[in-house]
Amino acid sequence: MWGVSLLTELLQTIKRAAVEAVEAGVPSAPFVGTVVEIEPLQVRLNQRLTLSGNRLLFLEEAEEVAMEDRLALLRFVGGQQYLVLGRLQ
Repeated sequence: MWGVSLLTELLQTIKRAAVEAVEAGVPSAPFVGTVVEIEPLQVRLNQRLTLSGNRLLFLEEAEEVAMEDRLALLRFVGGQQYLVLGRLQ
């Protein structure tokens, strides 16, 4: 019979494979966020998710933002970082 440790490791491997398969199917996703703070910059995507710090990467043209600007964002695979594409009008 298989030990508990081996079953746990197998389950973790299956979970990782499932997550990677889902991420591979959607390599990036577009979002719209709203600037809610300037210093430090914070961008709210929804009620539960506000981005700041190294989670936001900028194109040179998108570096200047103001309060309540709506921003076009592109989520990187894994969802840890977002590329700010620019302001929406």
